[in-house]
Amino acid sequence: MSDLLLPSGLRLHVQSDGPPDGPPLVLAHGLGMDLHIWDAVLPFLPTGLRVIRYDLRGHGQSDCPAPPYSMGAMVRDAEQMLEHLNLRDCVFTGLGLGGMVAQGLAVKRLDLVRALVLSGTAAKLGRPEGWHARAQQVQASGMPAIADEVMARWFSRANLTSGMSDAVRKCLLAMSPDGYGAGCSAIAGTDFYTPTSGLRLPALGLAGTEDRATPPDLQRETLQLIPGAQFTLLRRAGHLPCVDHPQEFAQAISAFLRDIGH
Repeated sequence: MSDLLLPSGLRLHVQSDGPPDGPPLVLAHGLGMDLHIWDAVLPFLPTGLRVIRYDLRGHGQSDCPAPPYSMGAMVRDAEQMLEHLNLRDCVFTGLGLGGMVAQGLAVKRLDLVRALVLSGTAAKLGRPEGWHARAQQVQASGMPAIADEVMARWFSRANLTSGMSDAVRKCLLAMSPDGYGAGCSAIAGTDFYTPTSGLRLPALGLAGTEDRATPPDLQRETLQLIPGAQFTLLRRAGHLPCVDHPQEFAQAISAFLRDIGH
């Protein structure tokens, strides 16, 4: 792991696994998470890849500037990170908020992104007033105020009772209310329907059938904006298939990478 100081002055926490000259695969986590959300996926990915994970601004061990954040700033973080690492033609995988960053980066810098993998995300997520209300709630009452509701939307009942969600809950509760609220603001201000519909690159959507945060039909609608995009349903998976079905998640990505010769 290392900390990168970006030209913007933001310190970003990054981890790179695999050979430095391997084909790059970037993994961007969702709101309230950190780069460890991908831990269970890594052992099932093809050997030889250079896998880059990072904590979004306001999350994990990256800097947490004062809110609010714009999606443009979060896209610029990813752009500057890839430039600092001298990476081109990466496959950028984004979950939730990270999936919105992925779309924005591909629109802005197609030279950096060869293909997209989008999971638990969409071109537009919810209504702005809902995100602003959630940001105000965590600012007023802290992360425990939303933890139960979020877990119920992210995991199936079976996986909630099995203890599979415990590490995710712990991560969410450790989240800075400022960083979480700022992430809510970034999502609230984003509508990528028109920009994403202009993308022309390979894309894969991975949706859990039990995802109550971003239902599969919402995710499918976004993938249909990109001509030729693939869409896969992961049975019995929730909002975080990288956690509750990591092997199937990795297998779907691996098949996609083979299809595009990455």
